[in-house]
Amino acid sequence: MVRTSKGFTLIELMITVAVIAILSAIAYPSYVDYVLRGYLVDATNGMAAGQAQLEQFYQDNRKYTGGPCSGNTKNFTFTCSLTDQEYAITAAGAGPASAFTYTYTYTVAAGLVKATTALKASWGSTCASDWIVKKGQSCA
Repeated sequence: MVRTSKGFTLIELMITVAVIAILSAIAYPSYVDYVLRGYLVDATNGMAAGQAQLEQFYQDNRKYTGGPCSGNTKNFTFTCSLTDQEYAITAAGAGPASAFTYTYTYTVAAGLVKATTALKASWGSTCASDWIVKKGQSCA
């Protein structure tokens, strides 16, 4: 009489759990960074919209002083520094994006300059000439 086994042995279950744990340890950090990248769109879109509103205001009034500043979002707080001929828009992160700060500055001498003044330490270093919106992105 041949006896057939049904089910899994304990070692097979342990190997399966170990494989799932290893895959999760690799995939979870990538997933977290991917979700964080989605939050950063609030900053870039908000500053681009603010820049367009300020340029429209300038066309009507020939100065930036008194112009509109972008509204806040769930993930970023926007502040504006306005003079008659120059402006700076700052997006400071909140919640999951609290480590990030971006600026969009217009000066007569330098033109329009994007900058990343603060970001998550594991993402790299800040950049005075571009917005860093991806882990490992270089400063262009």
